[in-house]
Amino acid sequence: MVAFDRPHGMTPPQSQWALPFFGEHHRTLALGLADWAGAQQVDETDDRCACRDWVARLGHAGWLRYCVPAAHGGALDKLDSRALVILRETLAFHSPLADFAFAMQGLGSGSITLGGTAAQRDQRLPAVAEGRQIAAFALSEPDAGSDVAGMQTRAQPMDGGWVIDGCKTWISNGGLADFYVVFAKTTADAGARGISAFVVPADAPGLDTSEHIDVMAPHPLATLRFNQCRVGADALLGTVDTGFKLAMQTLDIFRASVAAAALGMARRAFAEAVAHARQRKMFGQHLADFQLTQARLGEMSALIDAAAMLTYRAAWMRDESTTEGAGTPAYTAAAAAAKLTATENAQRVIDMALQMFGGRGVRVGEVIEHLYRDIRSLRIYEGASEVQLLILGKAALKT
Repeated sequence: MVAFDRPHGMTPPQSQWALPFFGEHHRTLALGLADWAGAQQVDETDDRCACRDWVARLGHAGWLRYCVPAAHGGALDKLDSRALVILRETLAFHSPLADFAFAMQGLGSGSITLGGTAAQRDQRLPAVAEGRQIAAFALSEPDAGSDVAGMQTRAQPMDGGWVIDGCKTWISNGGLADFYVVFAKTTADAGARGISAFVVPADAPGLDTSEHIDVMAPHPLATLRFNQCRVGADALLGTVDTGFKLAMQTLDIFRASVAAAALGMARRAFAEAVAHARQRKMFGQHLADFQLTQARLGEMSALIDAAAMLTYRAAWMRDESTTEGAGTPAYTAAAAAAKLTATENAQRVIDMALQMFGGRGVRVGEVIEHLYRDIRSLRIYEGASEVQLLILGKAALKT
């Protein structure tokens, strides 16, 4: 499959960026990105090679600079959630793998931006922004996904450094990354309050990243095994036992952007459905002439708009509001609502689009078929839909 291989004239919508959630610099970013994206051709037959290609292209073009602050080679003074939303929605419209490559650079380096020392930031962030180093975020374990406090990976101080033992799995960019931000227990009986974060280079002795995981929408995933993995004292991110807070802060920044990725996929499916309905002939007329088709397209449009409003609101709240900003219960609930609604609605939109395509929709290699597989994981990773429902339910009970 080649990314950006779309029918003539099909381009992502731009009208949403005129909404008051966005500033003029956001609109300029969106237009420039759309022009750049339309010119790319990437062979995605091998997902690992394609991800390396995407990171290099995104870095060379300057888009990865939005993953880090200006002090370390970034485009803006601080991480901007609305810029991340624009980038992920636009990239996902064209290629979910391009979105993945971009997002993992931000997620994998986000904890360093938030809690790293000057030396750690200098070593990693400019390289991430330029696409010279690939980043990864290693939190999940075989028995500790949503239950982060249940992690079993341990880090113990030894000989002026740390020794890490354990296993991480479902790690994006596993086996591909140049470094991993790894979360491990440093105080065994303290639950979430006993977790610390470490920057572990890919060539650290005792780290095995060879166990790749194949999934229905191919992208680089692996299980990481730590067997007496030794890192220096300078690998610690922040202070001991503050890793859980750092992980949650990092995920908070990017949660609205996950919703944006789902939006991008939904918008692509909608565009494909509209184009198909206009040209598909049935019973002497076009598919678009049937009222049932028009009603279905109307439903898809409403689902997309509803998700978009929640997504843009959450990003705006983090960036702009002095009273409802990042880290507050109001923002956490808004981000949860955005992630839940956008991913669930995108699943519905893509399913309806596939149904409209009929048998062609399930043919391997069709855009709709690809989107149908790609969207499914977004309802799970970075906080499953059930976790978002719990966040929203608890927030409601506190009001």
